Amino acid sequence: MDRVPGNKQFLQKFIFSLLFLLSAALTVKAEPQSRKVFMFAIQDQIGPAAWRTVKTAIREAEAAQSDILLLHLNTYGGQVDMADSIRTALLSSKMKTVVFIDHNAASAGALIAIACDRIYMQQGGSIGAASVVNQTGEVMPEKYQSYMRSLMRATAEVKGRNASIAEGFVDPELEIDSIKPKGKVLTFTTREAIRYGFCDGQAVNVAEVLKAEAPDGYTLTEKQLTLLDKLIGFLINPAVSGVLILLIIGGIYFELQSPGIGFALLVAVVAAVLYFAPLYLEGLAENWEIILFVVGVLLIILELFVIPGFGVIGIAGIICMVCGLAFSMVMNDYFNFTLSGTNAVMNSFLVVILALIGAIVVSVMLGRNLLKSRLFQRMVLQDEQLSSDGYTIAQPVSSLKGEHGLAITDLRPSGKIEINGIRYDALSEDGFISKGDEVMVTRHETMSIFVMRRLVP
Repeated sequence: MDRVPGNKQFLQKFIFSLLFLLSAALTVKAEPQSRKVFMFAIQDQIGPAAWRTVKTAIREAEAAQSDILLLHLNTYGGQVDMADSIRTALLSSKMKTVVFIDHNAASAGALIAIACDRIYMQQGGSIGAASVVNQTGEVMPEKYQSYMRSLMRATAEVKGRNASIAEGFVDPELEIDSIKPKGKVLTFTTREAIRYGFCDGQAVNVAEVLKAEAPDGYTLTEKQLTLLDKLIGFLINPAVSGVLILLIIGGIYFELQSPGIGFALLVAVVAAVLYFAPLYLEGLAENWEIILFVVGVLLIILELFVIPGFGVIGIAGIICMVCGLAFSMVMNDYFNFTLSGTNAVMNSFLVVILALIGAIVVSVMLGRNLLKSRLFQRMVLQDEQLSSDGYTIAQPVSSLKGEHGLAITDLRPSGKIEINGIRYDALSEDGFISKGDEVMVTRHETMSIFVMRRLVP
């Protein structure tokens, strides 16, 4: 009978010991887990360079298996199409996305900010004013505002923010009780953004944001601009693009003035690569736009060397060249420029046309000096039309049909021929005619002589 109380006492001690060990195990704190943070910055206008930065940052952050993607943002806005691409990339990211607004997130910047999971703002910062405007600050037509409103509303809904307020950043006609009067575009200060759910906290700097998002510690990796990033950012500058277009057109012009392959063609090819390659890497230039440019060049060559005169084929070639160069500068979906807007398209055409005019002016003004240099001696005809060499003014040419002569320069298709000791300007009707070939006059129009290569039996 004494064993039963003893066994009972043993069982009680065992249960108490087990409960003590279990309690101790539950009270042991887990080791703080450091979080991996990848940070990048957008401190300029939203454009192709910003889009490239975001793409590479997300790719590098995913490769590093980062937990948090932190964007340090300060911008007055920029291109809606680029902002939409950035928004989509942030919404699709599997990492936690955090943005620290350092002063401004206006217009396209506001769209990018509300696409992030968490928003922090510096004291005195602002977010909003997202109406679509052109480069002069003029509000764009309703179709652009409607598109921007839908983007803002959809983005806010995905992130659980007030869609009406997001729409109010764009639409001045929208009235929101006690928040936004009719007739004004909405912009929040830091305190207002916190009050209405468009900011999760105020921070002085990035360190405070990281302390709030990773209280147990973090390892921070900052994206560094590579030499390639800096080079692409330089080359896609509109001013630099204009110079490259000038070199492309000027190089092609000078190359067409001389037989064979020379330095001018090399300049044109290098300039074309420097023009199209950065735009292609930025996701702006598509294959069909580059092909359109190449087709334009081929059509011009065809018109100059195969088809006499300059007509529909040559004009089509110029149009293809200009369109290929201009379309490569803006984002579009096969002539659908909804994202870029007409203003961006007009600006790209303006850059190309100004560069084209500049190439013509430079060719005319500097051509003589360039052609006197050793480098360009082979590129154009060097003869002077001296009276001592047999040149005359307004010589009748109607009687020359059927006459035989000699090409004293290359005809590409224009050049100079000599008939009976007298020199004439002539146009080839059967392509390139080399210097020294015998020719025969086929017809004449006003003072223009057309010739063909004479086939010697």
